[in-house]
Amino acid sequence: MRKIIFTGLGIVLILASFFLAKVIIDNKKVFKPRAQKVVKTVFTEVVQNKTIPIVVTANGNLTAKERMELYAEVQGVFKTGSKLFKEGQSYRQGETIISINDDEYAASVQSAKSNLYNELTSIMPDLRLDYPDFYPKWQKYLNGFDLSKSTPKLPEMTSESERFFITGRGILSSYYNVKNLEQRLSKYRIIAPFTGVLTEALVTEGTLVRSGQKLGEFINPGVYELEVSVSKSFTDLLKVGESVALTSLGGDETYTGRVTRINGRVDQASQTIKAYIEVDNDKLREGMYLEAKLDAKKEENAIEIDRSLLLEGDKIFVVRDSVLDLIDVKPVYFSEKSVVLKDVPNGMTIMSKPLIGAYTGMAVKVYEDQPDNSKG
Repeated sequence: MRKIIFTGLGIVLILASFFLAKVIIDNKKVFKPRAQKVVKTVFTEVVQNKTIPIVVTANGNLTAKERMELYAEVQGVFKTGSKLFKEGQSYRQGETIISINDDEYAASVQSAKSNLYNELTSIMPDLRLDYPDFYPKWQKYLNGFDLSKSTPKLPEMTSESERFFITGRGILSSYYNVKNLEQRLSKYRIIAPFTGVLTEALVTEGTLVRSGQKLGEFINPGVYELEVSVSKSFTDLLKVGESVALTSLGGDETYTGRVTRINGRVDQASQTIKAYIEVDNDKLREGMYLEAKLDAKKEENAIEIDRSLLLEGDKIFVVRDSVLDLIDVKPVYFSEKSVVLKDVPNGMTIMSKPLIGAYTGMAVKVYEDQPDNSKG
């Protein structure tokens, strides 16, 4: 009987606890704090349309306008000259940059010249007897023939009989053979075609140079060219001879260049055209990175704003009665940081700085002490 009573009391207590807990939960009231309405402050400007100059920016690396890659066309030992063949070494126009030992080849050239001279000497008696009218000019040529100098040009042959006689004796073939050897002999020396500096040296004195081997690079450090890629939509506005402002990577140096060439072919991948800008300055060096600003055209009745303010490609926020709204605009040019817009009415108040979380219908407060940063 006692166990039955305790069991019944336990069940009653459990049921009572359950109903008591339910009553407490149902009667519990949660008081939520009232959310405070926050009105964000925005920076604005009043639109005033005007003429906006569109400046196309492009960049690239400087290359020397006059440059020459040095290659060996003959084989031999690189001779030591008056100047060491090192990077940074300067040479005047006409000065020897590279000299290859030509003793053996020069001897063969002298041998061929001597044979030509002997052949000319051998025909003189027959020429005097058979063609006395032609004899004086060939005798004069023979008297001026100097084995230590370049072979002079043969006298002009004015008659068919003279040409047959000279050709039949093998004079023409010997002469052109000598000129060919002399031309190849000249390749043992590389002469500076302009005053410049050596920017690359791949061989040193005393080494064996082989035919076709690259020896170095030689440039004129006075004039440089900047190759830039310009959108095809602006190529009809660029003109040869137009001045271009150039700035260095840090923007601390400014130079003035001139458009010298414009490629007539559009790059199919990038849809751009290459333009070449010539610039000369003592501070410039090949390989320097410069940015060019090309005055493309002027857009009438337009404004310029930061690119971050443009939404969905053709919309911007405006402020109407302290409420944000979106209007449609017409972008006409994009630069790296800004965009030029049209179809924005004069006198309209637009946001001048981005606002995080902005949406249409959002209540805002215009910042009163903002600086006048209107771009319109």
